[in-house]
Amino acid sequence: MGTQYVSFPGLGIYSLPIDRVAFSFNLGDQKINIYWYGLIIAAAFLVCFLLAVKQAPKYGIKSDHIVDTALLIMILAIIGARLYYVIFSWDEFSDDLMRIFQTRHGGLAFYGGLIGGIIALVIITKRKKINLIHLADFLAVYVPLGHAIGRWGNFFNQEAFGTNTDLPWGMYSEQTYQYLSQYGDKYAPLSPVHPTFLYESIANILIFIILYQIRKNSKKRGETLAWYFILYGIVRFGIEGLRTDSLFIGNTTIRASQALSLLFVILGVIVLVYISRRKQVKDLAEAGEIMDPETSETEFKSDFVLLNALDSSNEDRTIDETTEIDK
Repeated sequence: MGTQYVSFPGLGIYSLPIDRVAFSFNLGDQKINIYWYGLIIAAAFLVCFLLAVKQAPKYGIKSDHIVDTALLIMILAIIGARLYYVIFSWDEFSDDLMRIFQTRHGGLAFYGGLIGGIIALVIITKRKKINLIHLADFLAVYVPLGHAIGRWGNFFNQEAFGTNTDLPWGMYSEQTYQYLSQYGDKYAPLSPVHPTFLYESIANILIFIILYQIRKNSKKRGETLAWYFILYGIVRFGIEGLRTDSLFIGNTTIRASQALSLLFVILGVIVLVYISRRKQVKDLAEAGEIMDPETSETEFKSDFVLLNALDSSNEDRTIDETTEIDK
């Protein structure tokens, strides 16, 4: 597929030329195409990596740890993103398994990449003996920034768009026409569609700004991560409802990304409640309003066993590491 022409009729923009291929070169007798999709994802990762390395020391994190973490995240995020897509689109690959390894046309699901990244964090923090929640809090800020940049890869691939719309920024291209035509009378192929990739890109930039301020001002471990889960979960749940290319759970009408978004919002709320209750117990203890603060804190922490384990298991390690950095 060569040059495509994208139009935004309501904005007076017609036949904007885009090409999935950024540039090509010859390797022997073979022509190698370098796609915008891959370049944009690589650029998103690089921008986030450089910012994280620069800012890590301010938060008591060694830059070397960011380098090691980034390498593993890059590998497991790509694997996770592809596996997630393949699992929920198995019919596309069951007859030709080699297609699983062909990602230049897209087919990377963000939530799969996020899960892969979380697995990478768990592995690195155990190996390096650093606090999981502290590192996750720090890195959570850069996820929406990278995501905002990466969504433009969908624009060049002309994918991740939504249903028909009369809004002035509605988008039309040959790709949207061909895709919607396969649904018969369900959609209007000749009409513009929601540029949902753009919605998500803008929303992620706003989330990045909000999280940056939260991380800068918050002294509560886990708060930045929790707000990321909540904010992105809400955004993705809403936008996913507009998309025409959602991945579904089995033969149900449940969109996989909406289900995960809901789970992330719930998890984020639980973490914030946990943080709030922990602070409440500390304040009461300092005011002398509870007889046995340690017992009271233990009682409410028992409702959040996993969070308590994550928070306390590496506590001594983090103190040692911070001391080492201060030296």
